[in-house]
Amino acid sequence: MVQSVELLLDDAADTEIRRQWRMLTEAGVPSLATHTAESNRPHITAVVARQIWPRIEKALDQQAFSPVQVRLGGLVIFGARRLILVRLVVPCEPLLALHRQLFHTMCPCPGIPANVHPDAWTPHITLARRVSTEQLGTAIRAVAHDRDFPATVLGIRRWDGEQRREWRVGRIRRGR
Repeated sequence: MVQSVELLLDDAADTEIRRQWRMLTEAGVPSLATHTAESNRPHITAVVARQIWPRIEKALDQQAFSPVQVRLGGLVIFGARRLILVRLVVPCEPLLALHRQLFHTMCPCPGIPANVHPDAWTPHITLARRVSTEQLGTAIRAVAHDRDFPATVLGIRRWDGEQRREWRVGRIRRGR
């Protein structure tokens, strides 16, 4: 089961992504709005692994980071048969540096897929999963008119997919 480290957004961006989830659901597209667990929140997955060892957990909890200003940009489609609609997070050096920092901490863990390595990572926020090819046009029309908007990465969380629980790790560095 998936173990992950994810980046959390400021309240305004969180609210905007949730609005887009609702718009997709209202259009008949299976969005993340239908997942009502408290842990279901907009996020940017930074690193995933099959297992995260206790020493890595401790290192993650000691991570210090500064808030990162990002732009949530256009729509991107992942997959071939089971499509995933995502909003791209426009890469910027502070975001890529935070990702490299987290990847470096996690890289000893088993089962890290190639697509989260620093030279292959596509930062994004998932809007809808299991979108059929017939629903794709509807999905894009539901949210494509929204413009890019700013967001701030304000937190890092650990997601334990096996136990279905989350917790915060790291701490925001104050000042420079």
